[in-house]
Amino acid sequence: MNKRSAAALFAALAPAVFALAGCASDEARERRAAREANPAPCPNIVVLQDAARFIEFEGEQAAENVAYSGEIVDVTSTCRYFEDEPIKAGVTVDLAFGKGPKGASGKKAFTYFVAVTRKNAEVIAKKEFPVEVSFGDQPVETARIDIDEVVIPRANDTISGVNFEIIVGFSVTPQQAIYNRSGKSLKFPELQ
Repeated sequence: MNKRSAAALFAALAPAVFALAGCASDEARERRAAREANPAPCPNIVVLQDAARFIEFEGEQAAENVAYSGEIVDVTSTCRYFEDEPIKAGVTVDLAFGKGPKGASGKKAFTYFVAVTRKNAEVIAKKEFPVEVSFGDQPVETARIDIDEVVIPRANDTISGVNFEIIVGFSVTPQQAIYNRSGKSLKFPELQ
C-alpha cells in the first residue's frame, strides 16, 4: 500500500476522531480535506494469477529453453470519486523482464492488460498496453508504469468502489496460462 492509499484509508477510518476534537490542527484539516475529496473506498486491485507471468520457450518447457520472461511484481492504485461522479483511478504496475538462454534479440515487446470488472462478475472494460524492453548488457530489466486515469462509471452515488475490481495481467497464450496455472514456473527441483 502506498503512502497516499494509506493516508486515504486512515482519513476514511478517522472522521469520528477529528469530529470530536475541539480544535483542528493543519494536519487534521488536511486529512479532512483528503476524506472529503475521496469519501469512499477504492476498487480492489489484483493480479490475475493465470496471467501474472509471461514465459516464452524455444523448444520444450525447460529452463535452458527460456527465451524471454516477464513478471508482474507489484500493483497499486489510488482513486477519487464524489457524489454520483465516476470513479477515477490511477494504477501503478511494477514489472520485471528477463532474457533467457534462447533469447535471440536484445529487444522484446511484451503486452499487459488492465481490466475493470464488477466484483466477481463480468468485465466492464479491458485495455492492452505494449511494453518494449531493451536488455542491453543485462539479462534482467524492470519497469514502473503509471496509468493516470481509469474511469469507472457508477449508476448513482450509492455505488461505492468496493463493487468493482481492477485486474492486471500479461496478455498470454492459452498454453502460457496453463503453464502458469500448473505451478511449474514456481518449482525448483534442485531444492529438497
